[in-house]
Amino acid sequence: MSTQFKGVNVIITGATGVIGATFAKALVKKGANVGILGRQEDKIIELQDEVDTDREQTVGLMADVLDKNTLIKAKQTYNNKFGRIAVLINCAGGNNPNATTDDEMYDVTSDKTFFDLTEEGVDQVFKLNYTGTFLPSQVFGKDVVESADGTIINISSMNAFTPLTKIPAYSGAKASVSNFTQWLSTYFAGHIRVNAIAPGFFETKQNKALLRNEDGSYSERAAKILSQTPMNRFGEPEDILGTLYWLMDYNMSGFVTGIVVPIDGGFSSYSGV
Repeated sequence: MSTQFKGVNVIITGATGVIGATFAKALVKKGANVGILGRQEDKIIELQDEVDTDREQTVGLMADVLDKNTLIKAKQTYNNKFGRIAVLINCAGGNNPNATTDDEMYDVTSDKTFFDLTEEGVDQVFKLNYTGTFLPSQVFGKDVVESADGTIINISSMNAFTPLTKIPAYSGAKASVSNFTQWLSTYFAGHIRVNAIAPGFFETKQNKALLRNEDGSYSERAAKILSQTPMNRFGEPEDILGTLYWLMDYNMSGFVTGIVVPIDGGFSSYSGV
């Protein structure tokens, strides 16, 4: 086991998701005390069983990032076991089908155009991504700002820089996360660092149906993505870990705050020609 983050107290929201779980597994191996925060107790327990059977370095925190009272209770539970929180990683987020169009560009024959998107779907996406980053930062940030070398790391997205087709709400919501990261880094300047990671295209169980045909070949959308990605592959969650370690470690990034780091295989740097 690496000792890079031995004894460092970390909370990960959305910890049972693909990126959050990857972070939790890696940080436990590096010695951190990890609060695994999610909405489903069975998934929390499953992850703990995988990474920390003795529960010496983890604590399960069942909470909703949109419910401040549950976050406050989660903080108390964490504090009782490990003490003050030094690092907050905001991984909770997601999209909603009611905020996603069927067409990339307006087509009157499409079943779901921009005009068919629902207010409820759009509202849910903005709440989950923006408010779901804002509230944990309020609750757990009280500890972070009092910790030596404390830091907050948010998860934005490459579509925050340039919106992707079909997902106007998700692109806008992630842009708000990037903006909030910059605002918070200025507000807490001299106390803690606040940065964000912007993953590009990653192939996961959740988006497999969008990227693969039934025979396993790449879909048209996947082929289009890869044609614009100089590294010519999709990312793996583990590709983010080096950036996470860098941003967490004050000795390595002590003068870095207010940035959004792209991890996209060169997608954002390629003009297409």
